[in-house]
Amino acid sequence: MESEYYDEDQPQQQQQQTHPPKKSTKQNNALPLWGNESTMNLNPLILANIQGSSYFKVSLFKLKTYHEVVDEIYYQVKHLEPWERGSRKTSGQTGMCGGVRGVGAGGIVSTAFCLLYKLYTLRLTRKQVNGLLTHGDSPYIRALGFMYLRFTQPPGDLYDWYESYLLDEEEIDVKAGGGQTMTIGQMIRQWLTKLDWFSTLFPRIPVPIQKQNESKLEQFARENNVTFSEPATDRYSKTGAQRYERSGTSTREDYGEPSRVKYTGHCDRDREPVRSASRFERDDDLRRGRDREPERDRNRDKDRDRDRDRRDRDRDPDRGGREHRREKRSRSRDRERNRDRDRDYDRRYR
Repeated sequence: MESEYYDEDQPQQQQQQTHPPKKSTKQNNALPLWGNESTMNLNPLILANIQGSSYFKVSLFKLKTYHEVVDEIYYQVKHLEPWERGSRKTSGQTGMCGGVRGVGAGGIVSTAFCLLYKLYTLRLTRKQVNGLLTHGDSPYIRALGFMYLRFTQPPGDLYDWYESYLLDEEEIDVKAGGGQTMTIGQMIRQWLTKLDWFSTLFPRIPVPIQKQNESKLEQFARENNVTFSEPATDRYSKTGAQRYERSGTSTREDYGEPSRVKYTGHCDRDREPVRSASRFERDDDLRRGRDREPERDRNRDKDRDRDRDRRDRDRDPDRGGREHRREKRSRSRDRERNRDRDRDYDRRYR
C-alpha cells in the first residue's frame, strides 16, 4: 500500500516541477492598458483624421503582423509631429473653428501617428514593446515605442519604463521637414515633465505622480553626476539631418547594418509623381513665351504714354488749372440749361 501511494504521488510532484502553470507567464507578458481603450487617449481630431485617412484604411490595413508594421516604420517615418508639414493652417480661424472643428482644421495626419495607432490595434505585449525600445535599425522605431508607452501606460509606471534610457545619446529629428534634433534621452525626459507636443497633448499625469517623477529625475541626475538641459527649440544639426534623412529606398547602411532588399511597398501620403518635361512640352513653353511678347509690348507702350503725359503736366503747371476751369464752366452751363428747361415747363402747365 505504501509503495502504491508513493508511486501515485511521485509523478504528480514531478509534473508540478517540470510543468509550471502557464497562466502566470501570460500575465507577465501581457501589457495593461490605461485610460480610454477605444481612443488610445489620443486627441479626438487626430484620431478622426487617422481613422479617415486612406493610408490607414488601405495601406496599413494590409499589414497584419508586428514585424510588418516595424518595417513600415523603418521606411516611412521621418518625423514625430502629429501633422504633415504645411497641411494644418489655423492662423485665420477663430471661435469654434480655431483648430477644433472639421477635417479642414486638422490637415493631413502624419505617418508616425497612423503607425502608432496601428501598433495599438495589435495590442502589443511587453516583449514586443521592449523590442521597439531596443531596436537598432532606426531611432524612429524606438521613438514610437516610447510614445506608445506614453499614451497607453499608467502614469505611475512611466518612469520605470524610461529610467534606463534617460541618458540615451542617439539623435533624432522630431520636426516635420527637419530642424529640431534632440537625443532620445532629452525626448523622454521632456515627455515625463511636459504635456505639450507639437500642438497636441499627452495624457495628463496626476500632480502627485508628476512631483515624484521630478524628484526621481533630480535624484538620478545627482547619482550620475549629470545636469539635464532642455532641448533647444528649432535647433538644426546638419550632421544629424544628413545621418537620418532617408528616402523611400533607404538602407541599413546608415546605421552600420547590412542593407535590406529594396523596398517596393506602398505609401500614399499625397505624393505628386516627379517627372521631367519632354522636348515637346519645352517647345510649347517657348511658343507661349513668344505669344506673350506682343502683349508685353502693348503694356510697355501704355507705360510710355502715361509717362509722357506726366512729363507734359510737369512742364506746363497751368495746364491742370485750365482744365479744371474749363470743366467748371461746362458744369455751370449745364445747370443753367436745366434751370431754363424747368422754367419753361412751369409756364406751359400753369
